Amino acid sequence: MKILVVNVNTTESMTASIASQARAAASPGTEIVGLTPEFGAESVEGNFESYLAAIAVMDRVITYDGEYDAVIQAGFGEHGKEGLQELLDVPVLDITEAAAHVASMLGRKFSVVTSLDRTVPLIEERLLVAGLNAHCASVRASGLGVLDVERSKDRAVAAIVEQAVRAIQEDHAEVIVLGCGGMAGLDVAVREATTAPVVDGVASAVQLAESLVALSLTTSKLRTYASPGAKRVLSWPLSEHLS
Repeated sequence: MKILVVNVNTTESMTASIASQARAAASPGTEIVGLTPEFGAESVEGNFESYLAAIAVMDRVITYDGEYDAVIQAGFGEHGKEGLQELLDVPVLDITEAAAHVASMLGRKFSVVTSLDRTVPLIEERLLVAGLNAHCASVRASGLGVLDVERSKDRAVAAIVEQAVRAIQEDHAEVIVLGCGGMAGLDVAVREATTAPVVDGVASAVQLAESLVALSLTTSKLRTYASPGAKRVLSWPLSEHLS
């Protein structure tokens, strides 16, 4: 089984970190391929960057040369998954929904701890669209940018733990979700500090993707995610036209 794990930003070191976490969660015999978009922002922390990431991720996947069994979009709250579901015949998951589904099975309410405050509405909207908001006690910002999380793991753990504790004490959360692809691998440290179950979106998405492939299940093409109609789309794939 081969799973493509696509970073939503253009920071190669973050792609490597995400892919490493995905491999740690994968079953023996599962190949993880980490992909970085050919264009876009170095970190995704707002609507403009998120919509740009959606195009970049779709572009990167459809220009990948090789076969694969599933795709994971490794961005929290980012757009674009539905476009991939139309384009592809294999299961497509994003780490936001994957983490929320898993967290919902571990406690009545979960809280998401993410990066900057401006990303909170994007995550709240993503959970609302997916029908997962009923189990969400809160979405809290650590105050660290995506790249800050990567550069200083110790500082990131401290900031996440602080918000996780507040989510448990003030919002009555029973499970903590790490709300950023760059937080992959921090679940153990946060769990030890809070004693609460801590869900990593990358690991959750890998396990769910493996299950869907094993069950021979993929996206329904009957209506919502039917393949795009036959029409001319200018300069697509976009990366093939970049100088």
